[in-house]
Amino acid sequence: MRKNTNHGVVELEQVSFTWPGNQTPTLNIDSLSVQEGEHLFVKGPSGCGKSTLLGLLTGIQTIDTGKLSVLGEDLVQMSGSQRDTFRANNIGYIFQQFNLLPYLSVIENVTLPCQFSKLRKSKLDKPMVDEAKDLLNSLHLPHDLMHKPVVELSIGQQQRVAAARALIGKPALVIADEPTSSLDYDNRSAFIELLMDQVKQAQASLLFVSHDPTLESMFDRTLHLNEINRAGVTS
Repeated sequence: MRKNTNHGVVELEQVSFTWPGNQTPTLNIDSLSVQEGEHLFVKGPSGCGKSTLLGLLTGIQTIDTGKLSVLGEDLVQMSGSQRDTFRANNIGYIFQQFNLLPYLSVIENVTLPCQFSKLRKSKLDKPMVDEAKDLLNSLHLPHDLMHKPVVELSIGQQQRVAAARALIGKPALVIADEPTSSLDYDNRSAFIELLMDQVKQAQASLLFVSHDPTLESMFDRTLHLNEINRAGVTS
């Protein structure tokens, strides 16, 4: 839960992070802010620290120096279990490889976040399965696929399942890490339009990481990570 609504959804100040065993930092960022409801396109060459930044924002890794807050919460002051709970409650994540559980059905994959977060479950307007179906329908997944094993779906269909899983329970922050890399341009654009529509309905902020510059115009702002990361070391 946010403690200070006057601040951005994400705030970094004088942040440095070095992977164990490395002599030089992977990230060295003076300042970064993401505002409530903003749709931010994050780009940069391989090795500029994009994956590391996402790891810090989700609390999987912790910064070495500086200040980092997400939704007004100081992640540095949290224990590992507190960060896990915070992530489950507040962040919807779309992975590049989707990370769907192959032995579960489409519906079972989508409802997983609400199994791990009482807060997200409490935000549902309908019973969990009905909410999942509504999201999948909004993302144009055919109804006859919803109870099938997720491995029977195409890549584009699995992508929609991953998006629905990230969005269920209205997380305040949605992070998408190269989720369109396996799609052609038309399908990429169509997916992002659907994703943004659902993010807006949830009144969430969106961080979208991609190498594809043709998608930039669909976002409120573009962040060139290599321009603000003074470390410049492979992540």
